Amino acid sequence: MNTTQLQGLIGTLVVLGVLALVALPALVGVLHDRRVDRQLREAAERQAAIDGQRPERRTSGAASRRFARTV
Repeated sequence: MNTTQLQGLIGTLVVLGVLALVALPALVGVLHDRRVDRQLREAAERQAAIDGQRPERRTSGAASRRFARTV
């Protein structure tokens, strides 16, 4: 491996490292939001079970868009 190839490899690794540093907080935020959504959904289901009602299902995101297109 000559100097040019080594510099290219180092440059590529630096770019990938910076990309990881930029993308990591966004990925952590998405995972946190999904966990909170899951906890809220489970709490609503538990409360509905206690009240003897069916839990309200809200469609959002891609599922509601798919439904809207088929109607």
